Amino acid sequence: MQARAREDLKKLVTDGLVEAGLTYASAGAFSTPRRLVLSVEGLSAESPTLREERKGPKADAPAAAIEGFLRSTGLTRDRLQTREDKKGAVLFAVVEKPGRPAPEIVAEVLERTIRTFPWPKSMRWGTGSLRWVRPLQSILCLLSDEGGAEVVPMTLDGLTAGNSTEGHRFMAPARFAVSGFEDYRAKLARAFVMLDASEREQAIWHEATTQAFAQGLEVVPDAALLSEVAGLVEWPVVLMGAIGEDFLGLPPEVLQTSMREHQKFFSVTNPATGRIEKFVTVANRETADHGETILKGNGKVLSARLSDARFFWENDLRTVKTAGLEGMAEGLKQVTFHNRLGSQADRIARIEALAREIAPLVGASPDLSAEAARVAKADLQSAMVGEFPELQGTMGSYYARAAGLPEAVAQACKAHYQPLGPSDAVPTDPVSVAVALADKIDTLTGFWAIDEKPTGSKDPFALRRAALGVIRLLLTNNSRAGLMGIMLPAMNRHLKPLDTSDFTPYERDLLAFFHDRLKVHLREQGIRHDVIDACLAMPGNDDLTLLVKRAEALSAFLKTDDGTNLLQGFKRANNILTQAEAKDGVEYSFGADPKFAETDAERALFAALETAEAAIGPALQAEDFAAAMSAMAALRAPIDAFFETVQVNADNAVLRRNRLNMLHSIRATCARVADLTRIEG
Repeated sequence: MQARAREDLKKLVTDGLVEAGLTYASAGAFSTPRRLVLSVEGLSAESPTLREERKGPKADAPAAAIEGFLRSTGLTRDRLQTREDKKGAVLFAVVEKPGRPAPEIVAEVLERTIRTFPWPKSMRWGTGSLRWVRPLQSILCLLSDEGGAEVVPMTLDGLTAGNSTEGHRFMAPARFAVSGFEDYRAKLARAFVMLDASEREQAIWHEATTQAFAQGLEVVPDAALLSEVAGLVEWPVVLMGAIGEDFLGLPPEVLQTSMREHQKFFSVTNPATGRIEKFVTVANRETADHGETILKGNGKVLSARLSDARFFWENDLRTVKTAGLEGMAEGLKQVTFHNRLGSQADRIARIEALAREIAPLVGASPDLSAEAARVAKADLQSAMVGEFPELQGTMGSYYARAAGLPEAVAQACKAHYQPLGPSDAVPTDPVSVAVALADKIDTLTGFWAIDEKPTGSKDPFALRRAALGVIRLLLTNNSRAGLMGIMLPAMNRHLKPLDTSDFTPYERDLLAFFHDRLKVHLREQGIRHDVIDACLAMPGNDDLTLLVKRAEALSAFLKTDDGTNLLQGFKRANNILTQAEAKDGVEYSFGADPKFAETDAERALFAALETAEAAIGPALQAEDFAAAMSAMAALRAPIDAFFETVQVNADNAVLRRNRLNMLHSIRATCARVADLTRIEG
């Protein structure tokens, strides 16, 4: 909550000050577990006097109208001004709002901020009405300049603002007065409080890595844990302890998760053995015994936690060795996936069948893929995943190896959940890819079947993430599996009672959803939405790898001078042709005849179109979109010359028809590469 609270405090106060007419140079927010701080530099001493003129009714208007105007301005009749305009004498009110001193405004803004502060969780205490994240102990509010410091007069639920604060709860608990922010920060540091969270993070990480390096060890990076721990202490003291020998045989992920979740410990690995052998904890105080008692107490609690983890691990291994992973998964028949989509066991059966069908499309063994799908979610029934849900998949891979299953199956147990986000790793082993695709496609088609689609910002079943996962799986592995071919078997299983003719709106809607996710994905890589639209309009748009190759080539082409100028020539040809076809009520698509060419420019364009068509066809067949774009670029100069020297809508009907047919050839040739009508600009 602290990071958000810093931003909220800064925004609420500075916005309030500005709205009240004050200006400031800069502002910075800070937090510790016991204090939330805002420093505002260069604050103006008072708000400016404001003068506002308001036009009222005519001077001879009814008395009621004038009285209403007086009430709205707060003035009396003798303070109104009479001015002449085109319609006669009109009343004006000149209202002056005098400036207000900064202390008055600061007190008002700060009280409103505290009373309405948007804590995700808050509490009341004692007999007051104030809600805060924890009982509020004191308020320090100063305005200081070269002349000294002034306490802002403010009282809130029995708390009166002052100029003093406390240091560290145990190491320097006495109150002390301060004269300004720099004095406040310096005295806090002497009172064993490090105010800046980023400084605490740096201090923790530097000391932890230094201690580890001195022993030939390495601290496992964990940015989220570092941020959390820095928010738990005011004076970080880094201590390193050892993990008992009895627990070193646990999987490293189990050790790391248990220590992170329960104890907020960092894991320390031995590069020589690859094992997690020690831990780092961060105390909130210095002690006479240099943390020995703290480490001893932490060690006892850690041993108890790891004893539980070891029990789960050994119990799960016994289950695997006696019943196998499929035996472990038996309990999933009683676990509901969704009340309209059946149990987890029903879902696994669908994923198994789909993985078998997808396997040949991604170069995987159908039998191995089906086997992996059958056991991939077995660890959901394990005691370890019951305790640490974030280890699902990871534990499955360990249990699969313990059961003697093929390595590809073990890998798929962990990898089939991936990618979990835009920066997560993408599986590349074919069996893992097949199961990961089957898992995500079953989810998407299932929720589409029961009409549980994302709406606005709401996506409770993470379907956008699943679609992006499918996209990244296909693109990263350069897979040519068409989405429609993958989705149709899954749809059949969800919509078995329906005739296949009923699938079309469903499947097209889901394909459009994939296309929307692809647009977001490609926009982040610098490909414009209109370029993607131009490629989506082409046949085979469910082959995402082909689609992206086309979009990348078109995007690169349009960044060149030839691309930009050819686009303008194409649009000119298309506009003239479209207008002529609308006016004449016919389609000019019957082929232009070179014998009717009157000028060299016409003859050159005929030759260029023939050459381009001969090159574009084979290039597209070979999916060499760069070569196709290059062939299309050669049309730029002949098209430019044609429009410079030739009048398309000639008086001679034969020439006009032939030239319009030539424009159709330009449109048709370019349309083989992409739908350029969708390109903006």
